[in-house]
Amino acid sequence: MKKYLIVGLGNIGPEYEETRHNVGFKILDFLAQQEDLKFESAKLGSVGTFKHKGRSILCLKPSTYMNLSGKAVKHWMEKEKIPLENVLIVTDDINLDFGTLRLKTKGSDGGHNGLKNIQDLLQTTQYNRFRFGIGSEFSKGRQVDYVLGKWNEQETSALPERLKKSADLIQSFVFSGVKNTMNQFNGT
Repeated sequence: MKKYLIVGLGNIGPEYEETRHNVGFKILDFLAQQEDLKFESAKLGSVGTFKHKGRSILCLKPSTYMNLSGKAVKHWMEKEKIPLENVLIVTDDINLDFGTLRLKTKGSDGGHNGLKNIQDLLQTTQYNRFRFGIGSEFSKGRQVDYVLGKWNEQETSALPERLKKSADLIQSFVFSGVKNTMNQFNGT
């Protein structure tokens, strides 16, 4: 059975729950609801697994806080013997307009501390990342406030459809492969 690791990046704690920076957690929560998956506390995060069509999909929400996400990713990859090409990191991106989806197989951390830590610990930039656009509607020097801020009314009303599209992208990654998924979803 092929194994996949889907990692949603975010910060633990109720104060972060509805923030833009936690969209990785939010996407995994949506997927879990769709798949009737329950997350349980485990080493370095909350995990849940579902099986479908000969695939085993392990979903991980690291409890290490965003900036140390690589520790959880590396642990679960090694523990479950999941190859790098079957790992997908789900994260926010201020360089994309709100709700824009982008899947890449490699690249820089783009100034994202969670991705930077993953790259440092995996010692590669060659891993799959799914970036969910959160926009950049902030003034100079206010990036942290914006990223850690709550969704506005317009974003909140658009989120359900965007979360569904995100869950579809993850399913496609697992069942149709990264290239087909990039062709189908990038920029949507």
